[in-house]
Formats: sequence, C-alpha cells, structure tokens
Amino acid sequence: MEETIGTAAGSSDAAFDSSAVKMLPFLKLVKRIGPGLVLTGIVLGPGAITTAAMLGARYGYRIIWLFIPILFMGVTFLLTNYRIALLTGKPIIHAIRHYYGGGAAAFVGVASFLSCMFFTMGNISGSGSGMNLIFGINWKLGAIIMITITLFCYLTKGVYSKVEKGITICIIGMIIAYYATLVSAGGPSWGEFGSGLTHWSFPAGSLAAALGFISTSASVTTGVYGTYLGKEKKWDKEDLFNGAMMVDSITHIGGVILISGAVMLVGIIVLHPAGIVIKNPAELGEMMVPLLGKAAYTVMGIALLAAAFSSLLGNTHRTVVLLNAGFDKPTNLDHKSIKIGSMVVLAIAAVICFSYNGSPTQLILFANIMTAVATPVSGFFVCMLIWNKDVNKGGKQPKILGICMIISYLFCLVLTISALNTVIPKFADSIMKLFT
Repeated sequence: MEETIGTAAGSSDAAFDSSAVKMLPFLKLVKRIGPGLVLTGIVLGPGAITTAAMLGARYGYRIIWLFIPILFMGVTFLLTNYRIALLTGKPIIHAIRHYYGGGAAAFVGVASFLSCMFFTMGNISGSGSGMNLIFGINWKLGAIIMITITLFCYLTKGVYSKVEKGITICIIGMIIAYYATLVSAGGPSWGEFGSGLTHWSFPAGSLAAALGFISTSASVTTGVYGTYLGKEKKWDKEDLFNGAMMVDSITHIGGVILISGAVMLVGIIVLHPAGIVIKNPAELGEMMVPLLGKAAYTVMGIALLAAAFSSLLGNTHRTVVLLNAGFDKPTNLDHKSIKIGSMVVLAIAAVICFSYNGSPTQLILFANIMTAVATPVSGFFVCMLIWNKDVNKGGKQPKILGICMIISYLFCLVLTISALNTVIPKFADSIMKLFT
C-alpha cells in the first residue's frame, strides 16, 4: 500500500524549485498548521503534568534547565520528520519501509506501539487520579468510567469533535489557573531561575524522572506520528519551504513548554519549600491551594482529567496507526481497524493498570519513563534517512538539521540507557510480586 502526503508524491519532480517558494502571510500560515496543535494535546497528558510537578517539588530550580534541550530537540525532531516525509512523499514508517525494507518498518512499528501503549497506561491512571480528586472515588473506578466515555466517543459519530472542543476549554482554563497561581505565589525567583537554566546537572536520583519528562515533551515518536497527521492535513512539498513546517513545530513545542513550564514552576514555588514530595493525587491539588484554597483539589482534578482524557483519545489512535504503518496496513484515522484496535489497546492497558497495587501517580511516572523505548529504534532510522542522498535528491543536504538530529538522538539515547537500567529491574520486581 503506497502512502502519500498531499501532492508530495511528486517529490522526485526535478522541476520543483524551492527557491521560488515564498513565505506565506501570517493568516495563511495559521490555516496551514494543525498537526503540531494535535500533538500538543497528546503530549500534555497526565504524565507531563505529574512529572513536571514531581520534578519541581523535589528538585526545585536545579532541574529547570531541562526546557532548553526540550526546545532544541522538540523542534529538531519535528522538522526532521516533516522534511523526510515531504521530500519522499511518504510518512516516516512508510519511508523506512521503502529505503530499508519491511523488517525495519515492522521493527519501528512494534517499538512505537509499545511506547504509546505505556503512554496510554499513564493516561488511564491520570484520568482515574482526576476523578479521585474531584469526587473522592477510588482511582480505578474513576478510570473505568473515563474508559467507558472514551469508548462511547469512538463509537458515536460527531461526539469526538465536541468532546475535543470541551477538553480544549478545560486545558485553557488549566493554563489560566496555573499562571494565576504563579502570580499569587509571588512568581519565581529570577536569580535562582537563571542559575537553574545555566547550571546543567542531574541532582541525585533525578535521572529517571528527567528522562520521563524529556521523553514525553520532546519525542521522536511524536515527530513520526506528525507525518501521518500531515497526510490528513494534505500538506505538500511547498509547505516545507513556505514557513508552515517551522511555525507548526514551534507552535507545538512552545505550547508544551508554556504549560509544563508553568506546572513545574508552581511545584518549585509552592511544594518545594514545604518539602512535599508528590506520591498521591491529593498532593497535586496542593499546588493550587495558595490561589484557590479548598477548591484547589477539584480544579486540579478537572485539569488532570482534561489532560488525561484529551491525550487518551488521541494517543490510542496514535498507538494503532504506528503499528499498522509498520505492517503496511491502513493508517486513516476513520478506518475500522484503527477504531477497533484503539479499543483493544484501551482494554489491554487497563488490565495492566488495574493489576498495579501502587500509587497511580507512581504508575504515571513509570509509564512516562517507558515511553522512551521507541527512541533508540525510530531515532536511528530517522537519523539515517535525513543523511540519505536519495531522500535529499535534487536539493541541498540539510547538514545543520542533520547534525542537530544526531546530537538530539545521542542525548536521548544516553539518558534512555542510563535511566532504563534503573527502572526496568524495579518494574520487573513489582510484576513478580503480583504472582507471589
């Protein structure tokens, strides 16, 4: 099955002259972007919120520097994937199949599937935590209710778009609440903030959580899925040169940093001085107490639930799309196999979540860390593709972008190997306890 992105299938057309493409006016640029916004909704799930809050509460300003590599890597991953897709006329996994064979594509598809599956576990736990904060019910019961609503959205026409609009309003409200909390708490200490940005080090015990935060905020898998959303958007080769790709990439990572940065700062200002280390959903609510008092727990629950539900809807689709792509199966979001596969993913992830006896916030953190499993696999092939002469045939080799991609990949690879070396044994031990 041959996949194309808009008119990019003609990317081999030697008559195409990139120098003749003009930058689009602002309003037209706004109309051409879109996948980056969808990706922001997926990325900003409960994992991003919880991990940002946990890092801020535990390590204070010493970990604020993480936003610099997140900005660098987030833009690099998206631009690199977009460029490959538009030059080849194929979304990334299909491009891997074309240049490196079906086995390589299947390998990337399975690795991406596992990564997104763990992310779904975090979303399920996050939705349950949100219900716990709002209604005081057991988080597993709350998660079951939200899974049922999600399944309803998959099976009912027109409901999905309405729910997405409602979730968008909730997330906007969350942004307002966090920044209002920052202002009411006196704002950050700019001296310590600057010191945290310029002194790069991992405080003792922070490596695994830092990996979870980075792997969620700036992910190769996010860029890979963005190329399939680009196909839905009908992007063409001109969009690579008219500013649409750059604006879409910056919009995505800018939104991620805007929200998760506010969450981390609230954790730094409100929780860190009190020595509060987040271990359960109620402690997430304490972040907004300075502004909202007792209502903070309900507001935080709504924010966490909104983020989890929005991400849950989008990520389950992403999970199946990338797996289907690996085996050259349909990737259209409206295809029956995507909808059925999404429901199966929800069921499997729910069983794993409900078998876990620890805190849901700890499960969210673990799931976040494990989303990094696809980075060594998909990132390797993306690095190869960006330096492939056939991919860039008829144009200049993007040396700066290629170097940025390699630097970003190696940075993530080192963090992944180091952190997983610690996390996997602990998870294996917790799984074994279920059978003893």
